[in-house]
Amino acid sequence: MTVPVFREFLEQNPDVEIVMVSRKNFEPLFAGIPNVTFKGIDLDDYKGFFGLRRLANELIREFNPDFIANLHDVIRTKVLDKIYVRKGLKVFKIDKGKEEKENLTNVWNLNKVQLKKTDERYADVFRAMGFKVELSQKLRPQPGPKSGIGFAPFAQHKGKMLPLEKSFELARVLANKHTIYFFGGGKKETETLENWEAKIPNTKSLSGKLSLTEELEKIGQLELMISMDSANMHLASLVGTRCISIWGATHPYAGFLGFGQSEDDVIQVKDLTCRPCSVFGDKECYRGDWACLEEFDIQKVIAKI
Repeated sequence: MTVPVFREFLEQNPDVEIVMVSRKNFEPLFAGIPNVTFKGIDLDDYKGFFGLRRLANELIREFNPDFIANLHDVIRTKVLDKIYVRKGLKVFKIDKGKEEKENLTNVWNLNKVQLKKTDERYADVFRAMGFKVELSQKLRPQPGPKSGIGFAPFAQHKGKMLPLEKSFELARVLANKHTIYFFGGGKKETETLENWEAKIPNTKSLSGKLSLTEELEKIGQLELMISMDSANMHLASLVGTRCISIWGATHPYAGFLGFGQSEDDVIQVKDLTCRPCSVFGDKECYRGDWACLEEFDIQKVIAKI
């Protein structure tokens, strides 16, 4: 979710350079953005306080930064912040709005409202440094012809994923009129999607067959993406592809709708006062019946398309 923020921030502040420090496998996400240097690291090489101190010293020696932007604010980056401050560097960190989100996901709270979007929270870090940045919240479609619909039926947590029988039926119905490309990863997901491909004509499983760069390229060539509240929605945003997103225990109110994606393309069960009960979908169902997913009507997705 930082990628489109970086792109628009640097367009509006072309004299700035960003060094993005993250896991090596995320590098393709930042390809093609001028003035971004990606520093890929293996976190296993920097374990514990002394490992993080060594990482901080290496980054200072290599890049000599003017400011530190902590866009993650987890234990690891909190430790790095303290090291940087002791070395006289100016550190700015994201305000995640934890208390607001705890209140939002309280099932007894009936007054649920839209919280600040996460991409705006990232932009606020740069604003605090004194830079101006206005986010467009507009998709930038890739050039070239578009064909087919992408479908990513999986998510990291149960609370964000339709029951597989509903996703299978959705794919079966849509494949009568459209070519459907399945996206996923990992052995179990790949096996499931290859099984669906064998059972549903006019479908193709891409799970486990593409690099991240190739996956982004393919999503950019689609007419449309269908995704849970998961990474695939954000990948669609990066390449300017419209995404119909399906939400269960989570809700766009928490601020994680994909950059440039329309609230009109959000599909969810709206008459459950307990939603959202989780920011990330990683909690057990308060009711015990997962009604937000079990009662989801796939006809809403079909009608939207």
